[in-house]
Amino acid sequence: MDSVQLLLDGFATALTPINLLYALIGVTLGTLVGVLPGIGPAMTVALLLPITFNVPPASAFIMFAGIYYGGMYGGSTTSILLNTPGESSSMITALEGNKMARRGRAAQALATAAIGSFVAGTIATGLLVVAAPLVVEFAISFGPEDYFALAILAFTAVSSVLSRSVVRGLASLGIGLVIGLIGIDQQTGQARLTLGIPQLLDGIDVVVVAVGLFALGEVLYVASRLRHGTPEVIPVGRAFMGRSDWARSWKPWLRGTGLGFPFGALPGGGAEIPTFLSYSIEKRLAKGHEFGEGAIEGVAGPEAANNASAAGTLVPLLTLGLPTSATAAILLAAFQQYGLQPGPQLFDHNPALVWGMIASLFVGNAMLLVLNLPLAPLWAKVLHIPRPYLYAGILLFAALGVYALNASWVDLVVLYILGLIGFAMRRFGLPLAPAVIGLILGPMAEIQLRRALAIGAGDATVLVTSPIAAVLLGLSVLILAAPLVRRLLSRRKQEATQS
Repeated sequence: MDSVQLLLDGFATALTPINLLYALIGVTLGTLVGVLPGIGPAMTVALLLPITFNVPPASAFIMFAGIYYGGMYGGSTTSILLNTPGESSSMITALEGNKMARRGRAAQALATAAIGSFVAGTIATGLLVVAAPLVVEFAISFGPEDYFALAILAFTAVSSVLSRSVVRGLASLGIGLVIGLIGIDQQTGQARLTLGIPQLLDGIDVVVVAVGLFALGEVLYVASRLRHGTPEVIPVGRAFMGRSDWARSWKPWLRGTGLGFPFGALPGGGAEIPTFLSYSIEKRLAKGHEFGEGAIEGVAGPEAANNASAAGTLVPLLTLGLPTSATAAILLAAFQQYGLQPGPQLFDHNPALVWGMIASLFVGNAMLLVLNLPLAPLWAKVLHIPRPYLYAGILLFAALGVYALNASWVDLVVLYILGLIGFAMRRFGLPLAPAVIGLILGPMAEIQLRRALAIGAGDATVLVTSPIAAVLLGLSVLILAAPLVRRLLSRRKQEATQS
């Protein structure tokens, strides 16, 4: 069955009344948390994991996908009106968007961000429909050594790209790998790192870890930094664009889409790099007109790249089980909550779920355009919510959700311990995404490593005999070595300049 027919079947799933409701809830929540500084889609999905346990998988993932796309939309509102990005990928938008708002062009900035996000999201989701089956056909031939090498690539890429330094990223990864070891070893039956606590024999639930590190840790950190009154928000009317704004925006939308999708699909690619590249390209093509003073091209291009990368991130996540961003790592945790493992088998065994989720992205994009254009003044008012009430509510909601999982006080203790660890990681500059990815992919990597060594009768060279595994491991080495090479080259250049 070709992709078009599968996508049509996916629309049949996504367009049911109950799933349309979940999509609307998802995009609304996503936009809301994208607007609020410091509360991103990763935290929101983590918070909702405990209460969606009894929701049908297709409906839950349609809602999660809506949150993901909505968070990308909402982040631009804070960047433009408050000069405070709601997401790291919206930092570039703040450069020109806030200056446009201060010049009285907030409505035009919000409009080009919303429409550009719609255009980029729709095109990129179409590319996802084309690319996903191709990657699945390639991944069917993977053996244990290939999956182990893929996990190593994910570890190194995410640890180096999503962190200010490779050392900090690997330290965060190590924390996640240690947490993943807790419980009974599947092959030997030995208890590991359980401290004699019976409730830990099954390991720490990935939902508890996700909520603890992302929700509690993030809230404690943000609350410690934002202890003052409500910041000044630039007023805005109904979002609209004039004829000249359309003429200046449509090309940056397309160029941003072309940059964002492939970068999002790369391990560790993320949205930060394509948004920066888009800004640089638009600044060069515009020949400096208005750039630095509020150029609409500097909002249109980066926002398109931001949303296109979100769709690109879903390609390795759905086809290989490889998360390339923090939100993708939480989505992978959500799949595991339902006993599902993203990859080629997911497309074969759960086509209604996968293609229903992909089809819902088209539906959610249309919903987001309707929500963001006429309701821009309403989203701006959300920024006036008192921060103490907001963060106290998140803490209470997180605790109730985790306790509802197993009605266990041990889960609550573990939750608060992980929350403090998450706060400390943020305080000292350790990224959270590598820890969650280490927790989720660590046990899988261990199992695949043991299988590969068993097939090779203990010969470690079996890990590089496969061409796919050799290439993936080679890429991992290059990713780790790249910062060292750059540092050496810059040092030599400085020495040559001084001499």
